Amino acid sequence: MANPPAKPTQQKVNEKMFAAYKPLAATYDEYFSGNSAPHPWTETILNHLESLGRDEFRARTQLASASFLQGGITFSVYSDSRGAEKIFPFDPIPRVINTREWKRIERGLKQRVEALNLFLNDIYGRQKILKDKAIPARIVLGSPVYRKEVQGIRPAKGNYIYVAGIDLVRDQQGTYRVLEDNVRVPSGVSYVLENRMVMKKVFPRLFNKVKVAPVEEYPTQLRKTITSTAKGTSMAVLTPGVYNSAYFEHSFLARRMGCDLVEGRDLTVVKNRVYAKTTQGLQRVDAIYRRIDDDFIDPAVFRKDSMIGVPGLMEAYAKGNVTLANAVGNGVADDKAIYPFVPEIIRYYLAEEPILEQVPTYICDRKEDLAFVTENIGKLVVKAVNEAGGYGMLVGPRATKREQSEFVKKVLAHPRNYIGQPLVELSACPTWFSRGPAPRRVDLRPFVLRGKDTWVLSGGLTRVALVQGSYVVNSSQGGGSKDTWVLTEEKP
Repeated sequence: MANPPAKPTQQKVNEKMFAAYKPLAATYDEYFSGNSAPHPWTETILNHLESLGRDEFRARTQLASASFLQGGITFSVYSDSRGAEKIFPFDPIPRVINTREWKRIERGLKQRVEALNLFLNDIYGRQKILKDKAIPARIVLGSPVYRKEVQGIRPAKGNYIYVAGIDLVRDQQGTYRVLEDNVRVPSGVSYVLENRMVMKKVFPRLFNKVKVAPVEEYPTQLRKTITSTAKGTSMAVLTPGVYNSAYFEHSFLARRMGCDLVEGRDLTVVKNRVYAKTTQGLQRVDAIYRRIDDDFIDPAVFRKDSMIGVPGLMEAYAKGNVTLANAVGNGVADDKAIYPFVPEIIRYYLAEEPILEQVPTYICDRKEDLAFVTENIGKLVVKAVNEAGGYGMLVGPRATKREQSEFVKKVLAHPRNYIGQPLVELSACPTWFSRGPAPRRVDLRPFVLRGKDTWVLSGGLTRVALVQGSYVVNSSQGGGSKDTWVLTEEKP
């Protein structure tokens, strides 16, 4: 009688999964070292994923997609005529950060947000940093998002930044660098929470093998942070409405925080106090997590044609009767033309050296920088200082000569509106496709909550450029996301 076929060995299973995986040249890989061996902190995870086999992994990927579809986890693309709502693309291979790396990142994030909050207090107060000429006054006061309307208005406890999303990239040496700051209305945290929930469904045994820091407490921490400086505990999430690109997140967080989701028409101001209109009558609102831009928040102060704001809200805010998170005017702290000066801002206010490095940046408002950027536009990434989502940007090395020439004209017409940076070889992470894992570039948006205390969400939103060769990770331009695992042990 013939012997039964041998059971596939682990080696053969490995060949089906990651044997063909090749890290990108001159790029730091999140799973493999330079000699193609797994990093110590990814080895257990990698072995578990490989042991599943291609067919089982594909089935679990389909389960993850079904979970997102059933949960209605979406985002909107305003420019897409095929339909506003899209299921958020998700990749089931997690991005992994070891304990040592994360502790340093966490310290750097806290330092950076503290310095930016002090900067906002100063800019809308005495402006001492400008008088001392530590940074150029023309750059700050010339920012299109500097709000002179709130000059002299100090929020409760001097807290401007309640929620910050600090975008990090990893260069080819493996060094984490801050790419930009988001301290107005940073989005994306709902996907962090949903990604984790789906991953626990799809890979329950893997979570028993490795110790991953939790993320589920974020909504509780968010509400605690925002109400920590308010006169009471009544809170609402203010949304522009269902057609906003991040509406899913607005409704998601309101549910998780146990507070009302309101539009501008649902609120009214009476004697400089804010109330929600309910079937039981007017109910006092002490704190508002606002997801509306400054321009539209109060038609009595900013854009008079705003139909989504609350007339009188700014007066109530100025009187200290309502907390707004984040504060109005925060944009001047994350203007990309201010970004190059953040290391100096940290030194000025904290008398410390920055823990996290930045990307070298050319400020086109400076004549010598403008000349360099326009002459070398084919080698640089050039960005509009107040655009987001990957818009208003030229990746010079991947642009045509005509595109470069047209962008130079834009820069020369409005130099203050642009910065230039060298193209950073973003780190790559294995990402699942029908033929198996392939390397795709990623970034990371950790979330920092600052109230009476400062708290950092473990990990954050890893965005991945799903298009081969792309550096653009934004969901509106073909990007997706991954679950981010911060290990609580150095090696599982």
